[in-house]
Amino acid sequence: MTINIRTFRDRLPQEIADLESEARQEGYRHIARLIDEWSTGDNRFRRDGERLLGAYAREVLAGIGGMTVETAMSGALRMRRFYISPAMRGRGIGRMLAMALLDHASSFCTVVTVHAGNDGAARFWESLGFQPHGRDGHSHLLALQHHNGGPAASDLRQCVTPRSP
Repeated sequence: MTINIRTFRDRLPQEIADLESEARQEGYRHIARLIDEWSTGDNRFRRDGERLLGAYAREVLAGIGGMTVETAMSGALRMRRFYISPAMRGRGIGRMLAMALLDHASSFCTVVTVHAGNDGAARFWESLGFQPHGRDGHSHLLALQHHNGGPAASDLRQCVTPRSP
């Protein structure tokens, strides 16, 4: 199965309603919050380092995930609003989507945080190298390698978001 990763910039796709419905049925409200924040303009993933991606399988929106500025940690980014349709889980789509977001983040910062909402999510994030680090509203963090080949930040105080020219 071919997976196509797309960036959402100007509008959310209509298919987001299907993901929101599935998430709600599982007891999750974070996709509804994504839709609400987008519609009010509170969060459109437009600051430096931010991005919202969708994973499509056979032209069907299989999952979504975003990266925003981590307000609780200077210079860090936060993985958020991450959700894969239950019918599409176990096919590597979540991993592919997460890796695309982490690859993007590595150009902006050396630390990414995430809040794993349950044990299954915690295992998923840990399989990608995130380490448990429960404080300031996140449960895990990951030290990234910069594309320039520099070492990952072992000291979080070294994590500084590059300035735009």
